[in-house]
Amino acid sequence: MEAGGVSTATLAGVAAAYDFSVWALFLRADMIVKLVMILLLGASIWSWAIIIEKVVRLRRLNLQAGEFEDLFWSGGSVDALYDRIGVRPSDPMSTVFSTAMREWRRTAERTGQPREMVSNLQERIDRVMDVTVDREVERIERQMTFLASTGATAPFIGLFGTVWGIMNSFQAIALTKNTSLAVVAPGIAEALFATALGLLAAIPAVIAYNKLSKDMDRYAARLDGFANEFSAIVSRRMEE
Repeated sequence: MEAGGVSTATLAGVAAAYDFSVWALFLRADMIVKLVMILLLGASIWSWAIIIEKVVRLRRLNLQAGEFEDLFWSGGSVDALYDRIGVRPSDPMSTVFSTAMREWRRTAERTGQPREMVSNLQERIDRVMDVTVDREVERIERQMTFLASTGATAPFIGLFGTVWGIMNSFQAIALTKNTSLAVVAPGIAEALFATALGLLAAIPAVIAYNKLSKDMDRYAARLDGFANEFSAIVSRRMEE
């Protein structure tokens, strides 16, 4: 029986003569291909660490934001809420609130005037909240560049390892002057394993980057929405 021009007996003989397990493919690979494999495996592990950390952190931040919004809109005094939170807020949304309240109180204490009569107070509070939102979002988005870079470059790094491995296979053919499957198959298998590792690192990184980016954009919009709502509250307080 033939299989693509090669008898099944020949395929069985090659499979029996060589170990095609993952570990064996790595050990038999050329040094350059081994470095490519190690690099891709490390990128994959680090990508998964980032993915898990971001998923857990975003879930926690959304829960904390929901708890803070419940307190904020419960009808109590914002001064009492600020005194309760203190100078060490536990999440970005309460940090935005605390920085705005800190500026509000600092201005009133410095001028000795009622808060509603302080000139340019609204503009300063808005600026402080915008800076705080940008800083908190930047902290959340750290290491996302690594996911994007891994998704974009890992397939090409794996392809480089594959090309290098196939070049070695052709050199083996030239040296032995033997084109049998037993000579070609091991080198090609090692080379294709590098491509597989590249895809293994790239595919989860791309999918996670797209999903996490959308989740982070929604959270950033949530922070911006709260900042705008609190700015409107400050404006009404100043007009009363």
